[in-house]
Amino acid sequence: MERALYGPDGFYVRPGGPGPAGHFRTSVHASPLYAGAVARLLLWVDEALGRPEELDLVDVGAGRGELLTGVLAALPPETAARVRPCGVERAGRPVGLDGRIRWVGEPPGGTRGLLFANEWLDNVPLDLAEDGRYVAVAPDGTESAGGPLDGPDLAWLERWWPGAGRAEIGRPRDEAWSAAVATLEQGLAVAVDYAHTRDSRPPFGTLTGFRAGREVAAVPDGGCDVTAHVALDACAGPGAVLLTQRDALAALGVSGARPPLALASTDPVAYVRALSSAGEAAELTARGGLGDFGWLVQPVGVREWPE
Repeated sequence: MERALYGPDGFYVRPGGPGPAGHFRTSVHASPLYAGAVARLLLWVDEALGRPEELDLVDVGAGRGELLTGVLAALPPETAARVRPCGVERAGRPVGLDGRIRWVGEPPGGTRGLLFANEWLDNVPLDLAEDGRYVAVAPDGTESAGGPLDGPDLAWLERWWPGAGRAEIGRPRDEAWSAAVATLEQGLAVAVDYAHTRDSRPPFGTLTGFRAGREVAAVPDGGCDVTAHVALDACAGPGAVLLTQRDALAALGVSGARPPLALASTDPVAYVRALSSAGEAAELTARGGLGDFGWLVQPVGVREWPE
């Protein structure tokens, strides 16, 4: 998985490619309402920090910088002028990216502000296990039984994914998230992803692939995304809050409610605009879709959000 996604000519680092948006649609790509909600969350963090002279916004797994660009556009100009935006991505800096955005390979230390990771952890490579053994996967996707599970992985499964059958060992995601949160000096860290919890682990796992907008077999040859849902409850540190995207976005003012019909006669243009916005909000918060994504909200030196 590491080689297929991030090795030489890997899916995410291949130069000249379309980037993640060319293969699958995230909340960032679905609607600018998402960036607007993240901008409002950043304003909350700004208030919690006492409106510092410099406010950090770190996007982990930044793709082509779409979220950072959208948040900067959604902020009040006086706040945007204080923001230090930083994209964290293993691929090179996108051509034409806003010059204000710093582009790095690892989360920077000493962050004071908001660290946001949208659909990053599901692409942190992991191992598969089945009936007490690792699953060996060849570059063509062929699977075979591997060696017996070792101590740390076995301990993780016993705590977070107990029982026989197939499982995805989320220990590398726990470690990656812990390392990212450790770079936050003060503020809020948020991970958003396909997720499940200990009481509802999928019995056959979730490993899959995506290419050109379609779900495909998870063949680790570099030609497709290889992804698995995230055990966000295992990642959560002390004081963390787990929510659905539906509840998180509602708290940030994203509503799929239809505009009043009377507006159609008094201001038809505003009605059409509000109706379009409501449709986008409904997609972001839909049950069985994006609304079921998990939000892991980890406060560092600030009160937890949301209340």
